[in-house]
Amino acid sequence: MAETKIFARLKADHDRHRKLLRQIDETHGDSPERERLFEAFRIEVTAHAASEEMSLYATMLAKPGLRDDAQHSVSEHKEIEDMLTELYEMDFASTGWLTRFRTMKDRYLHHIDEEEDEMFPAAEKDLSEAEKSKLLATFEKQKPKEKVKAAEEEPSSDDERE
Repeated sequence: MAETKIFARLKADHDRHRKLLRQIDETHGDSPERERLFEAFRIEVTAHAASEEMSLYATMLAKPGLRDDAQHSVSEHKEIEDMLTELYEMDFASTGWLTRFRTMKDRYLHHIDEEEDEMFPAAEKDLSEAEKSKLLATFEKQKPKEKVKAAEEEPSSDDERE
């Protein structure tokens, strides 16, 4: 069976994220380019994660056979979000910034590889075509809203979530 559109759409985002990560890793010091690329990545990944959670993960959490994968991925989203906030608050010119960025990059690449290699194929088998179509519609509706929200909100480690 051909991959359904929701999983192709999520993978297309992942490919954009991989490209941005490579570009950021090639920047030097406190350059406008590093800041611009990092902000583009932060907004894109934040919007992607929120939209993915509202569509795919919400559906997977309701299915016993997929629940553990969804919970694992949600916890990884939180870990990456925390790392992005930490990077946002750091001095972009410091060697510590690049070291921390590379740690986040490795964690994120591991996360999306795991989604693509394990979680998406499991969900592909378990979800009906109608569910997958609904997921795509939800994702496509939410992502633009989440991008605006991510761009407007300045990340801060002072924000305590309950």
